[in-house]
Amino acid sequence: MAHTDHQTMRRVLRREIAGTIGLLTDEHDFRAMRRYRSFTFDDHKIYLQQVEALLRTRASQGSHTTIALFDPQEYAEFCTETGLDPDIPSSRTRFTAELATTGPTLPYEGQPLADLVPALVDEAVRQATWEYASTLLARLGACAACGEDLGRAAFTRATNLVLRILETAQPGSRHLVCSVTGTPEALVAVLHADEDAEGATHLDEAEALEFTTVLALGLATRSPGGLVMRTSAPGTSDRIYGWRLRGDGLEPLTAGEVFDAYCTDIESGDLISPESGVDYCVPPDLGTEVAPPGHHH
Repeated sequence: MAHTDHQTMRRVLRREIAGTIGLLTDEHDFRAMRRYRSFTFDDHKIYLQQVEALLRTRASQGSHTTIALFDPQEYAEFCTETGLDPDIPSSRTRFTAELATTGPTLPYEGQPLADLVPALVDEAVRQATWEYASTLLARLGACAACGEDLGRAAFTRATNLVLRILETAQPGSRHLVCSVTGTPEALVAVLHADEDAEGATHLDEAEALEFTTVLALGLATRSPGGLVMRTSAPGTSDRIYGWRLRGDGLEPLTAGEVFDAYCTDIESGDLISPESGVDYCVPPDLGTEVAPPGHHH
């Protein structure tokens, strides 16, 4: 490919950027965009290399770039709704600007695209999980007995439980996983919480919101599910403990149950050898908040 072609391609890309790049992360999405004549790329690998070169150039010029996940199907729907011609570059720019405010995005911080793409896809999955769980929670309506908003009440309970779990945990970094299986789609959410030298806990707010929403949905619908936490601190073994969702609360798992959960392959049911240097523990008591007095919905 001649040097002039590379320059032309970059110029084309640059025209379509407004501080945000809408990235076609996989081959399938890339092929879907090729049906537009104004989309001039014909090779996904080269397209990714060009995007990466452009990101580096922009970073070296001090421009801040946000990467958004570009979904051709959503793009087509956007053009239909807004009456835009999907086969002109300015429509793609309009859609990308919209993505910057509503869609999954990540800032470009000089990392290779090979690292950025999976992170962006994870972000998209997280956002979709949160939107789905929020929608189901909102649909629960009010309690027939007391008129309380069931979704909101469950969210408050889930928030309190997450706070109690973090308060009673060993110092260090904590990795929590919540899975809920009784809803139409099985949902999984992850929360990372790190403690600084002063003992203050740091969370990603978006991650915490999603995690709490998934737990709230499990509690509100009394679905089967569980919550597992792994704590790591320098100089000590990692500790793993867990709870199962029971009614509208959490019930601690025994060390044996945690061991079984961790050392069984989910797909095959085969045993996996336990990790060395890991303690499977009974969780600390969460106190009276776990089973509130008064009426149950």
